[in-house]
Amino acid sequence: MTDKLLYGGADAVEVKTDTKSGSASVALTVAQMSQGKDIVITMPKIDNVTNNILGVPVSALTDTGNRSITMNTVAGNITLPSDMLTGMNVEKGKEAQVSIGTVKTSDLPLVAQEKIGDRPIVSLQLLIDGKGASWENPDSPVTVSIPYTPTKTELENPDRITAYYIDGSGNLVEVADAKYDPVTKTVIFTTTHFSYYAVGYKDLLTILFSDVRTTAWYYDAVTFIAEKGITKGTGDDKFSPKADLTRGQFIVMVMRAYNIEPDLNLVDNFLDAGNKYYTSYLATAKHLGISKGVGNNMFAPNKTITRQEMFTLLHNVLTVVGEIPEGSSGKKLSDFSDASKISSWAKEAMTMLVETGIVTGSNNKLAPTAFTTRAEMAQVLYNLLMK
Repeated sequence: MTDKLLYGGADAVEVKTDTKSGSASVALTVAQMSQGKDIVITMPKIDNVTNNILGVPVSALTDTGNRSITMNTVAGNITLPSDMLTGMNVEKGKEAQVSIGTVKTSDLPLVAQEKIGDRPIVSLQLLIDGKGASWENPDSPVTVSIPYTPTKTELENPDRITAYYIDGSGNLVEVADAKYDPVTKTVIFTTTHFSYYAVGYKDLLTILFSDVRTTAWYYDAVTFIAEKGITKGTGDDKFSPKADLTRGQFIVMVMRAYNIEPDLNLVDNFLDAGNKYYTSYLATAKHLGISKGVGNNMFAPNKTITRQEMFTLLHNVLTVVGEIPEGSSGKKLSDFSDASKISSWAKEAMTMLVETGIVTGSNNKLAPTAFTTRAEMAQVLYNLLMK
C-alpha cells in the first residue's frame, strides 16, 4: 500500500486567498515533493472562493516515479500523476499551477445549459509560471471526481449519471469512463485534456440499433457502450451482436472505453495498419505497449479475435491506465478443465482476470481459443466500467 503524505496539522501548507479573483492557492516546494510519497491536500471551504489552485514544481510533474498529488476541494477533487507533464516542452518552467473551480451554468451556450440544467460544472486549467498552457497527455490521465447528489429518479437509474466534456463551442461530449460512485457520492472520470466538465444525466435510453432488442440479455451493455461513444455499430443502424469480434474492432473499443485517445502524429505502426478507422489506434497501442501484434510487425486487425487475445489486450490496457481490478474470486486457472490450452503469453492476463473475478468461464471452462461475439465483448466492458 502506498504511503501518503497528508498535509494538515504539523505538515500544514499555507493557503493564500485572493478575494478579487475568488481563488485560494497552495504551493508545494521541491523539498516537500522529494519525499517520494503520494500527497493529498484538502483545501478548506472559504466564503466567496470558487477556484482552488495547486502550485507544484514542474520537475515533480515530469517524474516517472509512480506517485500522485491529489487536491480535494468543495468543487471537486483532482489527482495528478507525477508524469503528467512528461513529453511536454516545459523543462524550463519552474512552477506548474493546476486549478479546479466552479462554473456558472449561465456561462455556457444555451444548448449546453439545457442539457446540464442545474448540475455542477467545473473548470480545469493549467498554467506554467503564471501563463496559461494547454495540456493533453494520453499517456498520463488525470482523475477527477465531482460531488453530486442525484435526484430520486436518477438514483433509480444510476448508470445514466455521467459527465460531459464541454468544448469551446458548447458541444457536449460524454466522457467514456464517467460513472456515479454511491459510496463517495461523486461522479468520477479520467481525462487527458483540460476544459469544462459537467455532471449529466441521460433521460431516456433509446433503441440505438435495429438488431438489438430491448429484451436481449446484452441490451443494457450495448446501449451503455453506444451512449458512451465506445461503439458506433457496424453501419446501417446495426450493431451485429452475434457477429464474431475482430482484433481491430476490439482494440478501438477498449481504448475508447478507457479514454485512451489515438495519437494522430505517430508514424511507427504495424505494417497492416492501413488507412482505416483503427489505424491511429493501432499506432497508439503499439507506442504504449498495449500490443506487440501477432509477429513480423503485423497486428491482423481483420482477424477474428480469440478470448485469450481479447483478455490479454484488456489486461494490457488496464495496466497502462492503472486500473487493475482488485479483490479475489477465490478461483485460479487450475480450477478450469481447459487451463492447459491457454498460451504462455496469455497466462499472466488470464490469471489476473480469473483471480479478480472478471473472467468467470462457463461449465468449468475458459475456452481460451474460442471466438468472441460483439455482444459478449459489450458485456465484458459494461461489467468492468460499471464496477
